[in-house]
Amino acid sequence: MIKVHLSRVMGERKVNIAEVSRLTGLHRNGISRLYYEETDGIKFDTLEKLCKALDCEITDLLEIIEVEDKDS
Repeated sequence: MIKVHLSRVMGERKVNIAEVSRLTGLHRNGISRLYYEETDGIKFDTLEKLCKALDCEITDLLEIIEVEDKDS
């Protein structure tokens, strides 16, 4: 499972969704979905814009989390 850490990165930089939208040109709804981890995918272009605007690396935004199998 991939965990999105956009909310943490934004909190560390003290920026809100409206400001990230303004900095990136991305729609607020898309940023909100990433912020609240309510998305099932992200475009490379979006990742690039977020990383540039927030001055971070992709690994700061995304992490692979091992999920235990429910049948185990």
